[in-house]
Amino acid sequence: MHGSIRHPAADNPLRTRAELQEAVRQLIAPLQPHYSEGGARLRLGATGASYAPEVSQLEGFSRVLWGVAPLLAGQRGSELAADDRDWAERCVRGFRSGTDPAHPDYWGDFADYDQKMVETAAFGFALALAPEQLWEPLSEADKERVAAWLSSLSGHPVWDCNWLFFPVIVNLALRKLGLPWDEALVERNLDRIDAFYLGEGWYADGVGAHADYYVPFAFHYYGLFYSVLMGQEDPERSAKYRERAAAFALDFVHWFDADGAALPYGRSLSYRFSQAAFWGALAYAGVEALPWGVMKGLLLRHLRWWLRQPIFGPDGVLTIGYAYPNLVMAENYNAPGSPYWALKSFLPLALPQDHPFWTAEELALPALEAIRPQRPARLVLSRAAGGRHVAAFNAGHPGTNEHTHASAKYEKFAYSTVFGFSVPRAEWGLAQGAFDSMLALSERDNLYRVRRRNEESQVDGEFLYARWQPWHDVEIRTWLVAGLPWHMRIHRIESARPLDAAEGGFALRRDLADPQAEQGPGLAAASGAGGAVAIEALLAGGERSGELIQAQANTNVLHPRTFIPMLRSSHEPGIFWLASAVFGAPGEAVGADAGAGGGSSAAPKTAGAAGAELAGAGAAGAEAPAAEAAVAASGLRGGWRALFAFEERQGSLQVQSLGSGRTLTIDLDSGGWSLV
Repeated sequence: MHGSIRHPAADNPLRTRAELQEAVRQLIAPLQPHYSEGGARLRLGATGASYAPEVSQLEGFSRVLWGVAPLLAGQRGSELAADDRDWAERCVRGFRSGTDPAHPDYWGDFADYDQKMVETAAFGFALALAPEQLWEPLSEADKERVAAWLSSLSGHPVWDCNWLFFPVIVNLALRKLGLPWDEALVERNLDRIDAFYLGEGWYADGVGAHADYYVPFAFHYYGLFYSVLMGQEDPERSAKYRERAAAFALDFVHWFDADGAALPYGRSLSYRFSQAAFWGALAYAGVEALPWGVMKGLLLRHLRWWLRQPIFGPDGVLTIGYAYPNLVMAENYNAPGSPYWALKSFLPLALPQDHPFWTAEELALPALEAIRPQRPARLVLSRAAGGRHVAAFNAGHPGTNEHTHASAKYEKFAYSTVFGFSVPRAEWGLAQGAFDSMLALSERDNLYRVRRRNEESQVDGEFLYARWQPWHDVEIRTWLVAGLPWHMRIHRIESARPLDAAEGGFALRRDLADPQAEQGPGLAAASGAGGAVAIEALLAGGERSGELIQAQANTNVLHPRTFIPMLRSSHEPGIFWLASAVFGAPGEAVGADAGAGGGSSAAPKTAGAAGAELAGAGAAGAEAPAAEAAVAASGLRGGWRALFAFEERQGSLQVQSLGSGRTLTIDLDSGGWSLV
């Protein structure tokens, strides 16, 4: 794995079109020495993925196109700068070599469910977007070979998920270039994709699958691109894609904090600043889902946040990981070139300088609700006062996939822009498991199980409910009450076996100095430069011991070293209840670069009345006063009473959200519940 350095792009102000053009050049310049002689392969490292090294090298070549193509397309009809001309020629040479079966760089024939199909989407995108620079320079023989190679994928099945879009994008490019294309395949795939639509702008990544970043940077990104290419030929579907994207924007804006950081959640996080690619795709398609200045601010702040993080190797190449180089949290399909999917965020460079996206003044986020239920995704988004902390509270999903760390990436109770989330390093104990924002259970053997799928789940305002079974004879009912800086959790566990329980709060960045900490009966709390975290037991009886667990290194996606506050207890077979209040508030800086002196830009103006429809009226929940990192761990006990009322009476538990006035009542005998 690479070490990490401060990249020259970190000093790029990233405010204008010219500065974003320069950012693409800065990001791709370090790749030049790593191209094969034929230009069709990019060899960036020795780590492996689920597919062959030759395919990884093709992936490296293709993913650069997500940035190069908009860079070139935006200079259409004008003389390219020398560096850009070199990149165009390098890409053309790669197309020529990679599709020539007689050349050592030949990319190979397609097989069923082939990773190469993923990469063809970038080829179709680039050839449709910048044909003047990437298609026209090819000879007629070269064009025939490239077209034949791309067309050959249509005879092979793809996975029943976002992959269905890849042959669609390829065939749209063939159509635009005046070549034969498979219209029936396009219709068939787009009809199938409609089966994944959940409503309110949301897709699942396949029937019954998760709703995550593949919604913005895949489904909507490709749908909006389709609407530009096929707006006249297929106006009905194009309008549908634009309308769905505009609806999604009203939810997705809640995933970003005031500084530009996006919520770490789900898989493929190594694609980093592709998290904001959706905002650029809206601009490219001419969809003003939010005011132009707001969308511009979302994209530019996000890029500035990311380029200040230590995510580059000593050679300036993007590494696998999230806020720092990290193979522990990587996917099985992450190869050395995979992170360059992030270049999808530069699509607005294809727009002219006088487009409203570029002429608009960058604006800060408008006023947003403190609580935003997003039922299709089974999430509730919560925003602290000032917008510097965003968390997603998770009801959970009925099914799961077999991707790496699926439980950690999709089934924790909470995910945070400040505290991130953690993945297991190994299988033994709490330090290796790194069970932040989870209830972990073991049969007293130090091997823990956590939530992986749910028998049922519900979202109702700031209240969430799930029923799940870590063993066939252990049933858990979980209630969450979302909020910041405190949220509430209640669990009813019915078990036929003796169990040890460990419930984690948010993971706190571990600095050189020890944090202020309190560990003891019913409470674990810590505070330091990275913020303050706590978990407090609420029910009398059934001793729960508070401990600060030093998680193994590189388990958290934001911070290489963390502490996790936990409550531990042991239980005999039968029914038992656990209830806790969980605290998390930010410190001075967020991200792996915190404390490293990373620069920040002046805050943009606010949106004012623009986008006021986002705030809504009578939003559930209320913003709590901004919490300062200086708060002592010893002062956190009982702080939840400013936001919630909790009591046990007459055979029931009651939790009231003081912000909305709604009350959850749970019967202690049956586990039945009501919400008023």
